[in-house]
Amino acid sequence: MTDEYERSAEFVDPMLAAAWTALAPAVTEALRGAPGPVVDVGAGGGHGTRVIAQAVPGCDVYAVEPSAGLRAVLMARAYESPELRGRVTVLPGGLLDVTLPPRLGAVVAMNVIGHFDPGGRRAIWRLLGERLLPGGRAVLNLQPPAQATAVPRTRFGELRVGHRRYEGWGRAEPAGPGRITWHMTYRTLADGAPAEQAEVSYAWWVLDRDRLRAEVAEHGLRASPTGPGELGLWLVTRAEDVTA
Repeated sequence: MTDEYERSAEFVDPMLAAAWTALAPAVTEALRGAPGPVVDVGAGGGHGTRVIAQAVPGCDVYAVEPSAGLRAVLMARAYESPELRGRVTVLPGGLLDVTLPPRLGAVVAMNVIGHFDPGGRRAIWRLLGERLLPGGRAVLNLQPPAQATAVPRTRFGELRVGHRRYEGWGRAEPAGPGRITWHMTYRTLADGAPAEQAEVSYAWWVLDRDRLRAEVAEHGLRASPTGPGELGLWLVTRAEDVTA
């Protein structure tokens, strides 16, 4: 499996901290009352894993992360917390490759669904339809763009550590039906002057709300928006489950 974050892991985790500050309250509310165990898909460095563990106290959390660079941060973050150390199991690999418990209370997939092509998404919906416990749910977000259109170069992250400033830039271009290619640039500036730069590209499968609803319905599931609209959060539950 190709590690798409091999060159960018050191930048991605700290730059995601601000995003999780915004996501944490809505994800916590979406998980309220969910049974365990909980799967954190594409857990990255563990910002979301920590939120999940607090939102569903006492439950086991399976943090799934294929990137070795991000997984190193995840392992350190889980180990340094005595509370997480006893509850978080780190699984190396992708969601469809790892061994999970036969029944699941919740699945959280933040900033990750676009990594799965249509076939991979169908496999995820099938997994949810087969394994979600009563009252269980998946929480995911749909990130723009919803269609395979170009996205102009935009700065999405900036932070300072010591005497260095770090910037994250991204742009996207169409790469075929339902797919775009993201081109990411991470710049390091020392005292205002460029020092290093890392560039990475990866494929991203777009998904809009209508297609999401239609795809999950094929597996006995329903999707409904949750939380502030600007976050793009969706709750996926069994169609007959009225608890969520």
